[in-house]
Amino acid sequence: VHTMLTSITEGILCCLTGKSANVVVPIESSEPSDGYEFVEVKPGRVLRVRHIVPERGPVPEEELSAPEPGRGGRVHCKRKITVYRNGQLVIENLGDVVRSEILHCQNGNTEPSSTVEVELSDYNSAATSALAPEPKAAAAAAATTPGPQRRRRRKPKRTVAIDCERKISSCKGTHADVALFFIHGVGGSLDIWGSQLDFFSRLGYEVIAPDLAGHGASSAPQIAAAYTFYALAEDMRTLFKRYARRRNILIGHSYGVSFCTFLAHEYPEQVHKVVMINGGGPTALEPSLCSIFNLPTCVLHCLSPCLAWSFLKAGFARQGAKEKQLLKEGNAFNVSSFVLRAMMSGQYWPEGDEVYHAELTVPILLVHGMHDKFVPIEEDQRMAEILLIAFLKVIDEGSHMVMMECPETVNTLLHEFFLWEPDLPPSESPPSQDNTPPLDNTSPPTTDKNPPPPESQKQNK
Repeated sequence: VHTMLTSITEGILCCLTGKSANVVVPIESSEPSDGYEFVEVKPGRVLRVRHIVPERGPVPEEELSAPEPGRGGRVHCKRKITVYRNGQLVIENLGDVVRSEILHCQNGNTEPSSTVEVELSDYNSAATSALAPEPKAAAAAAATTPGPQRRRRRKPKRTVAIDCERKISSCKGTHADVALFFIHGVGGSLDIWGSQLDFFSRLGYEVIAPDLAGHGASSAPQIAAAYTFYALAEDMRTLFKRYARRRNILIGHSYGVSFCTFLAHEYPEQVHKVVMINGGGPTALEPSLCSIFNLPTCVLHCLSPCLAWSFLKAGFARQGAKEKQLLKEGNAFNVSSFVLRAMMSGQYWPEGDEVYHAELTVPILLVHGMHDKFVPIEEDQRMAEILLIAFLKVIDEGSHMVMMECPETVNTLLHEFFLWEPDLPPSESPPSQDNTPPLDNTSPPTTDKNPPPPESQKQNK
C-alpha cells in the first residue's frame, strides 16, 4: 500500500512538473576490473556494457588466419523470394538447405529443393500451405494446415534472389576470434543475462552485454526520439563495430531479437550464428494504437506497481519467492515510465517483414518458453518456417524469462548450438579412419532436462 501511495504521489508531481519521477542515470563502476564499461555511442548518450575478455595465452597466427582448418561445413544458400500483389509470399529453396526439424533429432544432412507458399495477409489463420517434393521438408519449407482455396497468382510485386555460400563451423571458447553479444528487451537490463554471462565467460568466451538506453545504468535521454527502433539499432551497430570479432554470435531476448536480426542482415559476413529467445514472429514492427502504454507518463507512473506485478505474472511460469527475487536482481521492468512509454511507441520498423527475415542465411536457434504469455508459440513456429536454417526448441517449464527461470537448460542448449556445425556432403568430407563423427561436431543441441512432447513442437508435414 505504501508503494502504491508513493507511486501515486510521484505521479501527481510528474503531471505538475512535466518531468519523469524516476530517471535512470549512469552510475560509476565500483571496481574497474569487474567487467563493466561505459561507452559513449553518441555525444551525451552513454551505455553501460559488461565486457568480459578471458585470459588467454599467445594465440598462434594460424588460428587467427584460419581457425579450425578442415572443419565446418559449407552450405550453398540459394533462394528465390517472390511477393505477389494478392498477399502471397513464395519462397523457392534452390540450393542446399540444412535439415532443421527439432533440436534433439539428428541434423546436418541437406534436403532437396523445395517451395513454400505463405499468405502474408492472413498471418494468424491456418491458410498457409507448402509444396515439397518429399514428406520431410526443411524447416524453411515446413507446411501448416491448408486453408481455403488459394487466391489466383498475379504479377509479382517484388522478387528477391539470394545466392551465396556460408561456412558454418564450431565456435569454442578457446577461439580468439569468437565473441558473444547478449541484447535484452523492453524493461530489462544486462543483469537478466547474469547466469549466461558467468557460464560462458568461465568457458573462455568473450562476452558483451549492453544496457539499452534508459535501462539499467545507461543514460536516459528525456526525448522520445531517443527510444525509436532506429535510434536503438544504431546504438547496437556502434557497439557491434566496437567489440566485434571475426565470428560473432548474437543472442537476443524479446525486443532484443529485432536488433539481432538487424545486425545479422547488415553484417552477414561477421555474424556467424543467432539465438532468438521468445522473439515472436517475422512481422514488421508497428506500435499498437490501443495499448495501456499510450496513457500519459504520469498515469503510467501511478500504475507502475500494477505493471510490475502483471509482468511477474506473465513473464514467469511461477510466481514464488524465487521468481520475485529474480525479477528484483535482474532489474526487469525497472525503468522510468517515460522510457517505457517511449520504447513501446517507438517500435516502428516496417522493413523487418517476412521477406527481410527470409533473406537471412545465418543459422538461427529459436528458444521458446512454453508458458510465455507475451509471445504465442505459433509466432516462433512461423519464424522457423520463414528462416532458411532454423532450429526450434521449446522449453516446457519456461516462460518469457526462460533464461532466468531455467538457466542450466538454456546455457546447455546455447552451448551445443555454438559448437554445432553441419555435416560436409559426402563428396567434400575429408577422409577419416573413424566413421563415427564427433558428437559436438555433427549434431545440433540435444541436451534438455525435460524435452517437450511432440505436440508442443513445430510440426513438419
